[in-house]
Amino acid sequence: MSTPPQIQSEQPGKETEMNPSPQFERSDKFSAKRLENKIAIITGGDSGIGRATAISFAKEGADLALLYLNEHNDALFTKKRIEEIGRKCIILDGDCGNPTFCYEAVEQVIKQFGQIDILINNCAEQHVRKELEEITFEEIEKTFRTNIFSYFFMTQSVLKYMKAGSSIINCASVVAYKGSEDLLDYSATKGAVVSLTKSLAKKLSKKEIRVNAVAPGPIWTPLIPSSFDEERLKHFGKDTLLQRVGQPCEIAPSFVFLASEDSSYMTGQVLHPNGGIII
Repeated sequence: MSTPPQIQSEQPGKETEMNPSPQFERSDKFSAKRLENKIAIITGGDSGIGRATAISFAKEGADLALLYLNEHNDALFTKKRIEEIGRKCIILDGDCGNPTFCYEAVEQVIKQFGQIDILINNCAEQHVRKELEEITFEEIEKTFRTNIFSYFFMTQSVLKYMKAGSSIINCASVVAYKGSEDLLDYSATKGAVVSLTKSLAKKLSKKEIRVNAVAPGPIWTPLIPSSFDEERLKHFGKDTLLQRVGQPCEIAPSFVFLASEDSSYMTGQVLHPNGGIII
């Protein structure tokens, strides 16, 4: 995929401003209704991997609650598509790094749907910094608050409503394994996500709640043009064995698999849709 020059000035970025638009849906994707009548919460569900996962879940029979920061047009687009599929969707804007918002959002989901079966912790931010000294305390705190604190807050908020058979899926990253010299704090948070996933899987196994993660490689989402300069965008994804950037619709099936009974014997595991990056 060729990416024309583009920069977005604010994170996590807006999908409506991306050129070309990410591929969030496969028109020929077979649906087996593996998530029939399930209720799923997806943080960062307005765009990117979150949007693709939400639409895939809807096709599998789930109703959705999408949490997002402030990308209202993206969120409304995703909500409309889910409703076109025939499923229900609510959208809630706020900062998942704020425990009060997480708690209140979960309570609204319960009020609307009466149950929560699946939690997808997906929201994230990253900031490229060439030098370690450029990373400020405020930036580190914000990155950790978004990328890992929110995962704790959301999990704490949903647990009392989850029953045996429920599923929690965290979004990690290939950089948790191979590192990134320009994304030190982001890489550290994704390493924490992997450890949190394995530890939570042990903690919740007695409740028969499965906890897994997905660690995507380079994927064309709004986070990319809002993070990297135009020169880096030219080469983004070219270092994979498949020599291209991945699309959100290529990551969503991993979340569907881990949320469904197809993965009933998997917990504490990480899937690696990364274009062939060896880790």
